[in-house]
Amino acid sequence: MNVKEKFLRYVQIETTSEAECPTCPSSPNQLVLANLLVSELKTMGIANAHVDENGYVYATIPAKGNHPAKVGLIAHMDTSDGVRGATNPVCIPNYDGKAITLKNGVVIDGFDFLPSLAGQELIVTSGDSVLGADDKAGVAEIMALAQRLTAPDAPEHCTVCIGFTPDEEIGRGADLFDVPGFGADYAYTVDGGALGELEYENFNAASCKVTVKGVNIHPGSAKNQMKNALLLGMEWNSLLPPAETPAHTEGYEGFYHLMHMSGDEELTTLAYIIRDHDAAKFDARKATVQRITDYLNAKYGEGTFSCEIRDSYRNMREMLEPRMDIVEKAGDAFRACGVTPITTPIRGGTDGARLSYMGLLCPNLSTGGYNFHGRKELITVEAMEKMVDVLESIVKNA
Repeated sequence: MNVKEKFLRYVQIETTSEAECPTCPSSPNQLVLANLLVSELKTMGIANAHVDENGYVYATIPAKGNHPAKVGLIAHMDTSDGVRGATNPVCIPNYDGKAITLKNGVVIDGFDFLPSLAGQELIVTSGDSVLGADDKAGVAEIMALAQRLTAPDAPEHCTVCIGFTPDEEIGRGADLFDVPGFGADYAYTVDGGALGELEYENFNAASCKVTVKGVNIHPGSAKNQMKNALLLGMEWNSLLPPAETPAHTEGYEGFYHLMHMSGDEELTTLAYIIRDHDAAKFDARKATVQRITDYLNAKYGEGTFSCEIRDSYRNMREMLEPRMDIVEKAGDAFRACGVTPITTPIRGGTDGARLSYMGLLCPNLSTGGYNFHGRKELITVEAMEKMVDVLESIVKNA
């Protein structure tokens, strides 16, 4: 199978990760995909391909020729819960660069990049769910490379260590990754967007759960007695800087993002993520949410508000700056394949951010996809094919 055929096969397995599930992997179909990948890798002749007890896939392709380096390639098997449901991909050969109408009245239009994709073969969602290019495009590209490197006429290359992780979308992809067993000198996650993206810095990230305890009294006799937790939660949120949300920020600008709010008059919770590239500003953001909590407890009574902050990952730039040769090797591979590298900060994170702090330096590479985590997600076949060439160039010249 070529990379397109692999991708279309993988995205039809729904692998949405479940944040509330404590098991690893957090959803059973991730194991279905993991076992399928191992079966394909073994069919290629990679005898040590296996799924471990936590749902991680590992495989090693020995070097061919005099190439002592050991380079890792990593992608994740789960998909975002932004839009749930089985993926039914739709192929659009020779795309005309114009608006695309999907089911359910979903229209893909108004994006600056669309005209540049004219003439290519697009793969889009049916309109019912995410496509899953994040990150099954990365999985398919690595698998297509493995097929090339295990063919009888394979080019000379270094040792290639392959890893597929579960639960990246819920921040757990690197939790149980076996860095020593993986055996790579360094690695690349193939988990980026538009073709050419080459990223070595990302947000510092934390989650923040605010719990509000109210007092519920019958509305008819509530004067001076009721403390409506829903309204108090809204007051807590109103004290955050209003312009520092995802909808008002870009580039290196950080934010506070309210993802979920639930409850009633007696008990309300608000779930946030906190992001900033700059470590000092990130710490200041965490201090701000604690300061708001303390202020409102002084106003309404100690214990009315509680704030639980949990660090998720740190900016991998700090770890990679002493080894920029790893980033430069990827840039050289892009250029060798006729692609101009695009170096931008990730407004998010990857498994590579965590892995870089676990001893496995790991910049991030593009997959060729756009509009991840929504019904308007898409990718081109040509970009996936080009990424297989880029990965081949990396392992040939490591």
